[in-house]
Amino acid sequence: MDIDRYLDRINYKGSLAPNLTTLKRLQKAHLLAVPFENLDVHTQTPIKLDTKHIYEKIAANNRGGFCYELNGLFYKLLNILGYDVKRISARVYIENTGYSPEYDHLTIIAHIGDEDYLTDLGFGDFLFEPIALARDNEIYDGRNHYSVDMYNDEYWRINKSNDGESTPEFIFKNIDRKFEEFENRCNYHQTNPDSSFVRKRLISLPTKDGRVTLTGNTLKLTRNSKTIESREIDAVDFPNILWEKFRIKL
Repeated sequence: MDIDRYLDRINYKGSLAPNLTTLKRLQKAHLLAVPFENLDVHTQTPIKLDTKHIYEKIAANNRGGFCYELNGLFYKLLNILGYDVKRISARVYIENTGYSPEYDHLTIIAHIGDEDYLTDLGFGDFLFEPIALARDNEIYDGRNHYSVDMYNDEYWRINKSNDGESTPEFIFKNIDRKFEEFENRCNYHQTNPDSSFVRKRLISLPTKDGRVTLTGNTLKLTRNSKTIESREIDAVDFPNILWEKFRIKL
């Protein structure tokens, strides 16, 4: 991995000391530069759990990815920079259904000082900075409120609060996992017709005060939690929107 090229891709300049301040800056820079997207699923391009392959896609070809790619590559970067990190299997909360199977989401735990911090680039509209794993911990990242508690006394749970209502995001055990353990769910999400990623294309990128998202054929722009634009696009618009809004060429 060419570290300098990766850091250029996420527009990061500054200290690389493996501490919490650097991690906060790396996470925010990455989120603002690299979109969450599943476009390969809709071009039938296999998504491989191979760091070299993911690096070429994201750093060299200016693409984004979904959790296995974004967090898989970020884990490698943090490991090279000297962080004590784990790949973590998370189960995503689905309304009216409960929690998805293990390995449905790949997230990262970084051990810094005496604390463990969750850092995540691959969950769509999510935290801008790491959150410490401590019961009843709460954080406001400048946009939303998040909290940490326990689920069934064996899982950590991350919750998101909006207008006083708290909704679970996902649960996980603080257990280190191997990259290949996520392969079955990664394949499910790119091939199974029941997967939301197969049903609809998605590309989303936060801005400092909002988000731009293309879901199916609907382009939506938000600012300060309010929709400022929503419109349908056609096949002719699609490549132009990809470049204009996300700086991506397929």
